[in-house]
Amino acid sequence: MGKHTIWFHSRPSIVSTYSVAGKKEGDGPIGSVFDRILSDDYFGEKTFEKAECKMLSTAIENVIKKSGYDKSDIDALISGDLLNQIVSASFAARDFNIPYIGIYNACSTVTEGLALGATIVDGGYMSDVVVATGSHFSTAERQYRYPLEFGSVRPPQSQWTVTGSGAAIISSRGDGPSITAATFGKVVDYGVSDANNMGAAMAPAAMDTLITHFTETGRTPDYYDLIVTGDLGALGSRILKHIISQNGYDISEKHVDCGEVIYNIDEEEYQGGSGAGCSTIVFCSYIYGKLKKRELNKVLFLATGALLSTVTTQQGETIPCISHAVAVEND
Repeated sequence: MGKHTIWFHSRPSIVSTYSVAGKKEGDGPIGSVFDRILSDDYFGEKTFEKAECKMLSTAIENVIKKSGYDKSDIDALISGDLLNQIVSASFAARDFNIPYIGIYNACSTVTEGLALGATIVDGGYMSDVVVATGSHFSTAERQYRYPLEFGSVRPPQSQWTVTGSGAAIISSRGDGPSITAATFGKVVDYGVSDANNMGAAMAPAAMDTLITHFTETGRTPDYYDLIVTGDLGALGSRILKHIISQNGYDISEKHVDCGEVIYNIDEEEYQGGSGAGCSTIVFCSYIYGKLKKRELNKVLFLATGALLSTVTTQQGETIPCISHAVAVEND
């Protein structure tokens, strides 16, 4: 369906999801729908990095149990996170005797994984694939910004990295909501260099992928019950709705952002949530639950990622961003 969009003729099913959330996320507006909420951000480990890895392992193990499948049924694990060399995902993968495909697209890793998993299953190469991503506030904060002990004041345009991990099983069998199409995004850079302003940096990438999806599929925003972006936050959501309207698309009545719904946004979280765990746990709990109940039947889910590092930020580079979209529908 054009250069960037794949139509999945076999309609791979999402047969199971599982979400692990931190205490702060559990106290938010959708906390009641998470499968597990941590009482301690260390998750019983000695470091936050080990806790992040344990969250991913927990999500992967339990999504398989929840599906009724056996570990031996899983053909591949597609996983990623925000830490250098995606160590949380890679270290979690060593707990499972499953072929591992490590991926990285920052906070858009979940939709990259869902799109790749659906492509592999639809092509007949594998039957059952687990997709898992996650993040942790305390690990991301000290990698991308400042040491936690520094106690820096957060600027008002900033977001709060979500502590959480989610996993989903994409299968050639089952009657769950189906992934019907995927639009792979391009790297977009509008010249934003403020590492705290993720919403402004990522909104143009979301717009580019949305317009590509609508153009190549012939669909309009009205086709979908909901258009879900990953973690633009309150500011980024406003920017997206404004700039895409200038290109002839009105998504205002259909759009919701995971970064806006995961927290009770106030002076502490500022613009809302971000991180690879943000869109993952919102989709694997709240959105997937509504699809299963058929309260939603057609959802376009596109997470957004800022492809920066501490080195590029310190060298004054602008922030290139990416967004991938997957259409998830009930038959």
